[in-house]
Amino acid sequence: MLRLKNPKLPGSESVEVPALADTGSVFLVIPEHVRLQLQLEEQSRKEETLADGSRKMLPYVGPIETQFKNRMAYVGAVVMGDEVLLGAIPMEDMDLVVQPQQRKVDVNPENPNFAAALAK
Repeated sequence: MLRLKNPKLPGSESVEVPALADTGSVFLVIPEHVRLQLQLEEQSRKEETLADGSRKMLPYVGPIETQFKNRMAYVGAVVMGDEVLLGAIPMEDMDLVVQPQQRKVDVNPENPNFAAALAK
C-alpha cells in the first residue's frame, strides 16, 4: 500500500491506495478520483507514450507526498487510468527494489533504514 498526501494542504488527510509497480512507467500515475481526493491542481501537461505505442497529452499534478514503509518522496504524477502505478522515478527516489519472484516492491535491503542514492 502507498500513502499519498497533498503537502500544500497541511491539515488534509492522506489517502492509502494499492499501487502496481510499473518499471515501464517513469512517473507516478494516479486516476482522476485520487487527484480529486487529494485536491491536486494541474501544474502542466505531459505527452506520454502509452503501452500500445499511442501518444496522449495528460495532466501533470503535484506535488504529492508519497510514503511507502519507512520511505518518503515528493513527486509529481500523471493523471490517467483507474489504478495507481508506481513508476521508476518515485521508486528510485525512495530507494525501492522490485522483487519479481515475490511479485512485490520493498525497501532496498542494502539500505533498510534510510533511502540512499548516487549523487554523481
